[in-house]
Amino acid sequence: MDSEIKNSILKTGTTILGIVCKEGVVMAADRQATMGHSVAKKDFKKVTQINDYLVMSVAGGASDAQRFKRLLAAELKLKELRAKSRPTVKQSANLLSSISYSGIRQPSMLPAIVGSLLAGVNDDGSVELYTIGPDGTIDDVTDYDANIGSGMPYVLGLLERQYKKDLSIKECIELAKEALKSSTQRDIASGYGIDVFTITKEGIKKVVEQEIKPEYKDKE
Repeated sequence: MDSEIKNSILKTGTTILGIVCKEGVVMAADRQATMGHSVAKKDFKKVTQINDYLVMSVAGGASDAQRFKRLLAAELKLKELRAKSRPTVKQSANLLSSISYSGIRQPSMLPAIVGSLLAGVNDDGSVELYTIGPDGTIDDVTDYDANIGSGMPYVLGLLERQYKKDLSIKECIELAKEALKSSTQRDIASGYGIDVFTITKEGIKKVVEQEIKPEYKDKE
């Protein structure tokens, strides 16, 4: 199974990223969904707000990724109703970790290979970012991460050089845009647009929504 996960990383056409900033977290992703060597969809939402306090981004099989988001949102709502209190970001990440673990451990002809980033704001205003691997591995992110997407090498290479601790939200937004645009220039499985969210104690905001449109120009 471990070798299967490693091989799937090479096939996971996506760029997702999360950056920890002074005031919170910036989450971003491209929009291209691939099917083999073809573009299946040009406006697939890989980073989305799943409830009032959480943003999730996904890399992997489209159907599994969509199911994971729906399942996580539903399970968290049930937990909130039972406990009469909202789950923390860490509890939410642990639940997603369990969902991911079950996705590859249960007998199946097609294991659910999905890597995720989860960021959110707690009741006390603190903001956290977690990365969850396809095997259920969970890590608290204190700087940045791009999980298993095919655009990961391009994103991490840029962030390694340009990220600094305690960057402002505004600086992190620009850094996320630059990282995504760098990836879409070189990764054949990423492109067609970018979406960027901010998660702070003031709440969740979608701050960037851009399309990438090809143009044909006559050679001068």
